[in-house]
Amino acid sequence: MKTLLLFPPDWLPSEPYLSLPSLAAVARPAGHEVVQKDINVEMYDLFFSAPFLKHVAGRIAHELRQLRHMERTRALDGEERALLNQLAACTPEMFERLSADVKHAKKILRSEAFYDIDKLEWATACLHETMAVISLGYYPAQICFPPVETELAYKPFMSSEVIESLDDEQINIYRDVYRMLVAPVLKQERPGVVGISVVQQKQLIPTFTFCKMIKEEFPGVHITLGGNIVTRLRDTLKELPALFEYYDSAVIYEGEHAFLKLLEALEKDGSDFSGLPNLIYKDSAGIHMSREVCSENLAELPPPDFDGLPLDKYFVPELILPYLATRGCYWGRCTFCDHFQGYVEGFRTKQVDHILREIDFLKNKYRTRFFHFTDESYPPALFRKLSQALIDTKADIVWTTHMRFEETLLDEKVWQDAKASGCRYLHFGYESGNQRVLRLMDKATELPAIETNLRMAARAGIWNHIMGFFGFPGETQEEAEDSRRFVEKNKAHIHSLGFMTFVLGKFSPVAFEPEKYGLSYYKNPEWDLALDYYFTVDKGLSIQDALEVFDEFEKNHDPKWDLRTCVREYIFLYIEKFGTNNLPQLQMRPDQRTGMHSSPVGMV
Repeated sequence: MKTLLLFPPDWLPSEPYLSLPSLAAVARPAGHEVVQKDINVEMYDLFFSAPFLKHVAGRIAHELRQLRHMERTRALDGEERALLNQLAACTPEMFERLSADVKHAKKILRSEAFYDIDKLEWATACLHETMAVISLGYYPAQICFPPVETELAYKPFMSSEVIESLDDEQINIYRDVYRMLVAPVLKQERPGVVGISVVQQKQLIPTFTFCKMIKEEFPGVHITLGGNIVTRLRDTLKELPALFEYYDSAVIYEGEHAFLKLLEALEKDGSDFSGLPNLIYKDSAGIHMSREVCSENLAELPPPDFDGLPLDKYFVPELILPYLATRGCYWGRCTFCDHFQGYVEGFRTKQVDHILREIDFLKNKYRTRFFHFTDESYPPALFRKLSQALIDTKADIVWTTHMRFEETLLDEKVWQDAKASGCRYLHFGYESGNQRVLRLMDKATELPAIETNLRMAARAGIWNHIMGFFGFPGETQEEAEDSRRFVEKNKAHIHSLGFMTFVLGKFSPVAFEPEKYGLSYYKNPEWDLALDYYFTVDKGLSIQDALEVFDEFEKNHDPKWDLRTCVREYIFLYIEKFGTNNLPQLQMRPDQRTGMHSSPVGMV
């Protein structure tokens, strides 16, 4: 029985996501025929093509005819008049220009021309313009590039609206994505099982669109869902039979061997799943969740298998491969975080020699030096040991990863070794520049250590990107100002940053003990797929107050952080290309900042 694995939109198409290759790596050696498709990157490659733009031109012409017919019967309102004017501006000449431009833009992004910032900026602007035109063809949808900004006018955190969106031919662009990209694969491959990996909430509408259309056209196919979002929604999905009409099972927590056991059960008789681990399934008696759970022994897992993915279609000039050496977070105490929900066992790591063998294997097989270590937070001991081992073995790779600021990394040699081993870009969890607030978060990091980590990494030649947020429960206006003052004080060692406002994740320690943090939250019963809550605080910044602090920071910050590209992978590639973390060409010119509605600071 053949298995088809799908990674759905929307995600940034700059590198493969690790979920499908991890499943394929376990299923293929066990004798299962696996076809894996990154529908996300295939979708964007399709969008930026002459055939799809011709399709959009036809939709726009139809909308224009409808509005003009309406205009003959009554006066159009302001929104309708504005839409008519926008549609009328989409002439055949404009589509001809766009078709040529997107072809050239993709060539820039996948070639050496990428490293000319003017050309890179033109190419990304071209793709944004094209997405705006595509959005008109699916009005009032706003379909964007980068994809995380896409809005379909339906709320993905409400199952009722997800279901309502599935048959909407006007707004739901994923129906056309199914017809053009998914259905042909199903017809050609004839799989018995389709697995879909859902890793962010906005993938729910495309995922269930695919599920519904697969069930209509191929009713005998077993559809199973997986991924971090499915795990976080496990209790909710069990209570939503209306959604379960569109799929047959869901693998929760770690999926490699749980998915393999599901395939084995389906090949036997496919009727009894009661003994399988990590599974939500339905039978004649209803919807059930497995009592048995399992986790992975990292020493026994093979390296990810990317065979079959369109590795030449990612929007980068060099293939960047994701690699995961650990499961869970070694710290695991941050009170705002709920990433631990993806695992049933605590933190684990592969041994250094195991990591080296796999990286060398992947480097040679896929002919790339570029790696993204996607660990939730790279452990300091592994950071030291792996850096030294990469140097000793002359691994000749370049890499980026995610880290905490650490009291144990105050030695200059640590950062020099990291750079020598190929580290180019570090994504740090900064969170706050106020010590009291950091303690409330249980970060256990002292501000002087943060300053030292930043200074040493920057001096070694590593690009420091920091992430923070305003409005942690109990944070005052003055404490939020401390965060701003801290980054300004240390701006010489901070190359890029991203701020947001606090979000109360439903599985975070704060949500488990709200009274301890002086907050109350509201569960909207209609928002059944929500992963966070609306809340109020007893003291400190309210949600609105935090938004105002954020907006003020967006308007008033050091201009060095206004960058001409905000894509992490693009900056990573630039650092390696030019051999430095000093890249003034990436900073916006004064004329580009004039009249800017929002700063890239909040989008990086």
